[in-house]
Amino acid sequence: MAKKVLLYSYSACTTCKKALRWLSENKIEFSVVDIIKTPPNKEILIRALDQFENRKSLFNTSGLSYRNLGAKVVQGMNDAQIIEALIADGKLIKRPFLITKEGTILVGFKPEAWSDILL
Repeated sequence: MAKKVLLYSYSACTTCKKALRWLSENKIEFSVVDIIKTPPNKEILIRALDQFENRKSLFNTSGLSYRNLGAKVVQGMNDAQIIEALIADGKLIKRPFLITKEGTILVGFKPEAWSDILL
């Protein structure tokens, strides 16, 4: 039985394209949301912060938005500031950003981790 997942993605992101292909190949039903136009909302980001011990793992550290903000600024942010920054600029969010039917959040595309959780 297929599990439907929600994937926040960016059309120009090659890693997102790989993730979409992997989901299709593994016959996992999914819905796609443009992470730039519609970033995850506050409630989802709070859940993500609760799930990930390393706050930096939620950030797209290789992106221009992150470099413009600066690693030192991000390190100095509290949870509320992190959430506001991520909501304000979807390009700051590590992508793909996937939410399973059960509510587990996966960031970045790691086929082994995705297999463990989704297959």
